[in-house]
Amino acid sequence: MVAAASKGIGLATAKLLAEEGCRVSICGRTEETLEAAEAEIQGESRSYVVDVADAEDLAWWLEQTQQDLGTPEILITNTGGPPAGLLSDLSEEQWQSGFESTLMNVVRLVNLVSPGMVEAKWGRIVHVTSLVAKEASDILAVSSTLRGGLMNLTRLQARQLAPAGVTVNAVLPGHTLTDRQRHLADVRAKRENITPEEALEKQAAEVPMGRLADPREIAAPIVMLCGKDSGYISGVNLLVDGALTRSAG
Repeated sequence: MVAAASKGIGLATAKLLAEEGCRVSICGRTEETLEAAEAEIQGESRSYVVDVADAEDLAWWLEQTQQDLGTPEILITNTGGPPAGLLSDLSEEQWQSGFESTLMNVVRLVNLVSPGMVEAKWGRIVHVTSLVAKEASDILAVSSTLRGGLMNLTRLQARQLAPAGVTVNAVLPGHTLTDRQRHLADVRAKRENITPEEALEKQAAEVPMGRLADPREIAAPIVMLCGKDSGYISGVNLLVDGALTRSAG
């Protein structure tokens, strides 16, 4: 099961998992983009219209996946990202929206899917979060706050599920060429009175490697953590950011 997989990192991950022989269940918010995504996946896959911030939608997604493909052995939690904005600009509604879509979807999905993994004595869970979990961003106040908490949640889940042979890790992507990155470029462009293209160039220039990541470069370590030989890696928050983050903490 790969959440928010109609495009970007989620789709790249679903495609790589399918290449490895997995039957893939993906979800997204619009049927049109899901159909296009499913057409790109080489292998057996199913797509479902789901809002990851909706608890009933998540329960329905698992039920349908079990009926169509069997009990999930791999879960990738993922979301498009909470509202961008400075602390002073954010409403309570934006904070609540971010809480539901960024944090509670992870809690709910793991609570739904992990019992089947525990029963099977095998499972892989990977949370796709962000480098702002390590270094807070002024314009991503909600994301920085919640994703910092997700690091500790990852550790707690890993410890809880380890006795059953289930691993839980997180991948923290850096600047990646996705719709989310283009949106953040638009926000920066308005703030600095430059074009979105110039904003993307600036974001790329900030990375020591001098470029934005391709979604497949984020998907590769996610899939690695899902492998049979990764059974002793758990509780890790893995930065995949082109050496951008300065903090080692």
